[in-house]
Amino acid sequence: MLERLGYVKQRFDEVSDLIIQPDVIADQKRYVQLNKEYKDLKELVDKREEYILLTSNIQEAEEIIEDGSDAEMVEMAKMELDEAKEKLPQLEEEIKFMLIPKDPEDAKNVMVEIRAGTGGDEASIFAGDLYRMYTKYVEGKGWKTSTVSFNEGTSGGFKEIIFEVNGEDVYGTLKFEAGVHRVQRVPQTETQGRVHTSAATVMVLPEAEEFDVQLDMKDVRIERTTSTGPGGQSVNTTYSAIKLHHEPTGLIVSCQDEKSQHKNLEKAMKVLRSRLYEMELAKKQEEDSKKRSSQVSSGDRSAKIRTYNYPQGRVTDHRIGLTLYDLDGIINGNIQKIIDELQLVANTEKLKESEVF
Repeated sequence: MLERLGYVKQRFDEVSDLIIQPDVIADQKRYVQLNKEYKDLKELVDKREEYILLTSNIQEAEEIIEDGSDAEMVEMAKMELDEAKEKLPQLEEEIKFMLIPKDPEDAKNVMVEIRAGTGGDEASIFAGDLYRMYTKYVEGKGWKTSTVSFNEGTSGGFKEIIFEVNGEDVYGTLKFEAGVHRVQRVPQTETQGRVHTSAATVMVLPEAEEFDVQLDMKDVRIERTTSTGPGGQSVNTTYSAIKLHHEPTGLIVSCQDEKSQHKNLEKAMKVLRSRLYEMELAKKQEEDSKKRSSQVSSGDRSAKIRTYNYPQGRVTDHRIGLTLYDLDGIINGNIQKIIDELQLVANTEKLKESEVF
């Protein structure tokens, strides 16, 4: 382990030197990437120092005990040795997880798409509940959200809503939310008090930079229309709404959230790039999944991943068999416990595959 941590320290020293070079500072893209790498490596270097100190303390205590000439010192050394040996396995475990190669996608911002599935009006209401759950969670993390487009349900909620989330390691945190979410409850429209099952699909797309996707604008047909729905005087009077048709794939992206046609085009292009990027990523994930079977794959959007059962006040994540009786807290954005458990399972799987240990 120390040998591997030695390579980390060497790279940390290199990056520390690079980020103060004028040519690197002038190249914003490279500067941002190196700063991110510096931060990640700094955490490992700090753990390395902690590990070296702990193993050094163990060695020193063992030498004092072996010498045995000072009874008081031996007693203190035995206490220190027990304490250090208790801490060591936990520290080694933490370092092992930190040494797992990070997915480069994890640092990206995301586009989240929530669509009502089976269940009619109740599915739209549930899609609205999921949107609220995620925005509350994101707010708590100090991240920023921005709505790209939405189509409201007839009885509330959304038939579809797309929003972007900007922050630190957003995709790495939210990627396991992709899939079919199911709700079991008595709908507002139900007069007999019967429990119904409805569903909504969540897609989490890593936001693609221009250099991630080669997008030929000759393949994109831009349709400019007037906005529809609530929005004041500008609705149906100016051609600000944008619809993009990507001819090779048949993808269609609409955006009418902004009053400015230019801003709507910018947002729609972001969504189109992210969808194209996600298609390529899904192919890669499918190839990877053939090599290994992961419980918490973030690629299969048709898989039923979670059930929110209102009569029992429980939420169950089917991939890892986790059941929590805190439905109110979870639906109000307290989803960190679920995310932590999913990340732990994914990291444990990666650790088993790693040939380092």
